[in-house]
Amino acid sequence: MVEAHLRRRGIHDERVLDAMLRVRRHEFVPEPYRRQAYGDHPLPIGEGQTISQPFIVAASLQALALNGSESVLEVGTGSGYQTALLALLAKTVYSIERFQSLAHYAEANLARLGFANFKVAVGDGSQGWRDFAPYDAMLVSAAAPSVPQSLLDQLSDSGKMVIPVGRPDSQELQLIQKRAGQYQLETIEGCRFVPLIGAEGY
Repeated sequence: MVEAHLRRRGIHDERVLDAMLRVRRHEFVPEPYRRQAYGDHPLPIGEGQTISQPFIVAASLQALALNGSESVLEVGTGSGYQTALLALLAKTVYSIERFQSLAHYAEANLARLGFANFKVAVGDGSQGWRDFAPYDAMLVSAAAPSVPQSLLDQLSDSGKMVIPVGRPDSQELQLIQKRAGQYQLETIEGCRFVPLIGAEGY
């Protein structure tokens, strides 16, 4: 997966590649789909949600350029796969999930594999998690019609956010960087995510 779907397609951050070698994707995929775990496509995880395509996960992590010292907010815990990668790449991960069943599934997966530098909560991810703000980085795993103001407000002064933005059927993965109170936007890749449901989502 790492060689064929990531490195050959332009993922060059060695910390990201190493993390994706270390975290076994099949551990976060329900049993019926485990044989497909290392293909470059999303897979169902229940509640109408998916574990994201490995290339899109890697491109998002590469854009954040984490160095290991960051406090990160993840919106959309899912099965915990991306949470595990963030836990290797950052200092602490705060992850918010809309579905209680998935939050419990992710926590069980992460604990079983020995991860400890994370917290998971059930709630409206479009409004972030103010208790632990500001965050050095944010990674949003559901598509919003526009960037939620609550998330922007919870970014640190030099923070970065990766978020899919657009229509329910087609989005752009965007990197937003905060500098001196201003926001700089860069498009990373075309993508398609499940919708972000909440007060500032769909």
